[in-house]
Amino acid sequence: MARDYAPVSPVRTASWLVVTAAAVILLSAQGIGAQKVRVDEEVEAYPTESVDLRCEFNDGGGRTKLTQVSWIWEPIDGQRDNIAVYHPIYGQSFPNLSFKDRVVFLYNSLEKPSIKISNLKMSDAGRYTCEYATYPSGNEQGTTTLVMLAKPKNSANVVTVQAGSKSVVVAQCEAADGKPAANIKWLASVGGNHSTTTTNGPDGTVTVRSEYRLVPTSADNGREVTCMVDQKTQERPWAYPVKLSVEYPPSVSIEGYDNNWYVGRSDATLLCMANGNPAPTTVTWTAASGALPDTVVVSGNKLTVRKVDDAVNTTFICEVKNKHGASRHQITTIVIEEKRQITPGPSSGAVIGGILGALAFIGIIIGIIFYIRKRQEDGEGPPKHKPPPPVKAGSSTEMLNKPSEPPTATETAPLSPGEVYYEPTGGEPVTNLDDETTGALNGGAPPVLDDSAKYDKINELKDHAADGHRGNDLDSSNHEPPAANISRGESFVSPAMYV
Repeated sequence: MARDYAPVSPVRTASWLVVTAAAVILLSAQGIGAQKVRVDEEVEAYPTESVDLRCEFNDGGGRTKLTQVSWIWEPIDGQRDNIAVYHPIYGQSFPNLSFKDRVVFLYNSLEKPSIKISNLKMSDAGRYTCEYATYPSGNEQGTTTLVMLAKPKNSANVVTVQAGSKSVVVAQCEAADGKPAANIKWLASVGGNHSTTTTNGPDGTVTVRSEYRLVPTSADNGREVTCMVDQKTQERPWAYPVKLSVEYPPSVSIEGYDNNWYVGRSDATLLCMANGNPAPTTVTWTAASGALPDTVVVSGNKLTVRKVDDAVNTTFICEVKNKHGASRHQITTIVIEEKRQITPGPSSGAVIGGILGALAFIGIIIGIIFYIRKRQEDGEGPPKHKPPPPVKAGSSTEMLNKPSEPPTATETAPLSPGEVYYEPTGGEPVTNLDDETTGALNGGAPPVLDDSAKYDKINELKDHAADGHRGNDLDSSNHEPPAANISRGESFVSPAMYV
């Protein structure tokens, strides 16, 4: 007969999971709280040095009886070797031969069985467990991890290559036998790239190698790339620059020809300049016309013409060689009959001086223009001083040059006693100069009165002035004396001008 099972409630399942998790956490907390063996969690050390592994039993109630303590080494998971044992009755024991004479107890006590390991090796890395045999709780233990550190052996070197079109290794860098593994990077401006490989050693160390690659050209020869190694045991990154070595065939040029090889010139020279890596081993001078002229002497890359004549009116060829190839260059020399006068070009100092002089001259011109414009602007305003009275010229240029004579006929007659003279305050007296009908001024040949006419005119003006004054005694301040009609050939004085 089939039995029906009621479905499990999801709420009960969730509650059970919560209770289980709480129990696990509680037991873990109790286990931690029950830890009685106190040790260091991790210790770092270097080869050939020594390290202290501390251990101490903490029994608050004093109810635990300590029987024996042992140090157990675990180089890898699953391997456990006793390296030191202490018994209060039987004393100390060091069963592992690899630690013989290198391990000692620091205290002869079960409560503090700390040990010292000397002359450390990289292979000593691993976990070290201080384990107590106690009663009645059984075994108690604490584990310390010994981390062995090793400073890497850093090096960098250049790889000599030949210029080409393929990417090749031009420099190498290595950080050998380090722990932990080092990090390598490159600082370069030649546009290459690098690759890195690592190799693990039997003692736990790591060797890191890096190669720098590029497509080498002759321009890359002598340039620097820097290898930088960063590792935990180093206070600062290790940096080492290397100069690239790129070999290439030589390039050649000829210097020294000045286009002034004239007949009779002595010691004219040509220099064969070559550039290559490695340096060229041979330099050869030849002439396109055949053998070198008799007046030519060759010494290495220098060709000297002792006496210039028509025989050196030819083409000289220089050829250089190194292990990667040969290269040549030629120059045609032309012999002239007479020495050519060569005008030296301006020196840089003269050019700079000329530029500064031009700038100074431009500045002076600008200053003069500014000064003239300022004077013109000032001249547009009212005059700042009383101008001199104008001098009327005669009808010809001869009158301008005529020396001045004391005025006789043109002077105004003296006033009779009792008469008052008033300075005219109106406009300038009208003269023949202002009469447009009299013809051109100065050079227009104006009419000139003869001597008798002059005297008649003067007497008429005197009579007119006397009659006008006598007829205006009652209101003389409201009238001005009539302007005299003086001929063009006579001088006059204009009324005063006030500014």
